Order: sequence, then structure tokens, then C-alpha cells
Amino acid sequence: MTDKDKSNEQAGPEGNSRREFLSKAAKGTVAAAAVAGAGALLANSDTAEAKASWGEWFQKNYRLMTDEEKKESIARLEKRYTEEFGKKTTVDGTPAQEGVLFGYALNIQKCIGCRRCVHACVKENNQSRDNPEIQWIRVLKMEKGNFLAENMDKGYPDPVGIQVGGNAYQNAGVTLEGEHYYEPEQVPEKGHFYLPMQCMQCEKPPCVKVCPVRTTYREPDGIVVIDYNWCIGCRMCVSACPYWARRFNWGEPNLPKEEMNPNTHYLGNRPRMKGVTEKCTFCMQRTRQGRYTACVEVCPVGARKFGNLLDPESEVRKVLEKKRVFRLKAELNTYPKFFYFID
Repeated sequence: MTDKDKSNEQAGPEGNSRREFLSKAAKGTVAAAAVAGAGALLANSDTAEAKASWGEWFQKNYRLMTDEEKKESIARLEKRYTEEFGKKTTVDGTPAQEGVLFGYALNIQKCIGCRRCVHACVKENNQSRDNPEIQWIRVLKMEKGNFLAENMDKGYPDPVGIQVGGNAYQNAGVTLEGEHYYEPEQVPEKGHFYLPMQCMQCEKPPCVKVCPVRTTYREPDGIVVIDYNWCIGCRMCVSACPYWARRFNWGEPNLPKEEMNPNTHYLGNRPRMKGVTEKCTFCMQRTRQGRYTACVEVCPVGARKFGNLLDPESEVRKVLEKKRVFRLKAELNTYPKFFYFID
């Protein structure tokens, strides 16, 4: 089946979203739901939500839409969000710019583990606050450690156990086993390292390869995006991501009206729905307008750098040329465009 065929494979009228209809279809309750949904839609035909839901029903995957169809979809959503959240909301549809390939670099020597980046990201990108709590950035707190000669003969559990290395019962160097929900009174904490992680915007993203409905894909500027309307919630992308970077909405997102950021992008921080996957998009609602990401702006120690990898004069290119740089899990050949470095 071609992409065009898939885009035309839409179900009949229903008062809810296309995703909800497909879910009900899978449960064998389509006929009853369709009748009830059509009635609800007709009864609320003047509301922005009803009109947006109707439009989403017959909506193609975003990348397959014409420019006119994109404008219509964006207009529907702007009206719906403005009404739902009680504030003027814009949904940007700015495409990738020619000659731009976004990249990110993070100085792990400077990171103090304050997690301001985490909270700034939540605020900027309209993530669910609680039940479920969703955070796109995770800052791992890891204890420092060493291999010690005096522990070499201590790896024998008594009286019967599995023989392991003598240094297995304590921290021995930095590993990726660390806390990410922590609230210290003061940072950095003595004896700890910090490693922030988020979507690496891979050049060869495993999440894209496994998506059965092609709802996630890589844009020309290197940002891996998700068309939330077409996500079926199978979570194969979550399993495929080696960087623990995707989050799934198990429940209806909790986004208080007063905290909603009204400056959104269709493929980025617009409000999501229950049952879809989401992740960092390098704040495309900002970066495609020439601004820094929220996490770069808020970092108090300047550990985060961002820019165009194709521009030799960009900040991120200077880092790659002059610093000691590494990619996380480079052996997987996913070619992340998120780099770590030390001075």
C-alpha cells in the first residue's frame, strides 16, 4: 500500500478523533460508536472542538498534505486551542530551512545537575504536569567511583551465590545507572557527575525505522518529528530508541490552562492527546525562527550549545572542531546530532 493509499484510508464520520475511531474499530464497537459520535458531533457542530475533530477525521499524514490542506488544519487547531485554553494560540507550520542541519553540544564538565533545563523544557513544550508527568529531558545523577585492588577478592557471596567481580558492589567509574528524579538542596552534589539526555535527533533513527504507520519521520533540517494525529500508540518507537528519549501518554495529558504556552508548532509543542508518543524536537517553534532552544537559554553555566552543523562559523561547529567530543552509544551507528564534550 502506498502512502497515498494509506492517507485515503479514512474511516467514516465520528465525533471523536481519527485515533479514537481506529481504537474503537479494533474493539469491534465501530458501528455503535459511529452512530453515537455522529450524533454528538451534530449536537455540537458549532464548537471549535467538534469542527477540529471532524477535520482530523479526513486529514492526511502531515507530510503528505498540500500546502492548502496544512493551512486549513492549522486554522482548525488554532481556533480549537484558543477556545479550549482561553488564550490566543498560534500553530506554526514553518518548514525546515534549506541549508540548515541542526546540531547540539553539551559540556558535561560544566553541567551542575540543577535540572533547570528539564523544567524549562516542560514549560516551553506544553508537557503534561502530573498524572502523567512527562519530561523530555532526563538529567542522570551518577556517583563517582574507582576500581580498588583491596576489593579484588570480595566478589564471592557467602555461603552460596553467583560469583561476580570484587568491585561489583560499589560504584566503579561512571555508568548510565543513575537517578533522574532528584531534588537536592544544593548542586552540584559532592562526588557526583551529571549526564543530561534527550532526543539525539539521529541521522539513522531506529524509531523511524520501526514505526508501522510512518507517523514519525526525519525532517530535512535533521529534526525527527511525530505527527500526533497519526500515531497509533503501538510504542515500538519507544522500545527502539536506545537513548530513552521518547515518552508515552498513558493518560489524558494534564496541562493547566494558565500554564499553556500559546506559541506552538504543528509538529512540535502543540497540545498532545492520550495514547501518543512525544519527545524533544529541538524546540522547533523557536529554532526555525532563529532562536535558541529553551534549555540552552536557561542553562546557568553555559553548558549547552546549539546551531547549524552546516555553518562553519556556528557555535556548535566550533565546539566540534576545538573540543574533545564524543557521541553517546556511537557503536550503534545511529549517528546522533547531539554531542557531548569536555574542555
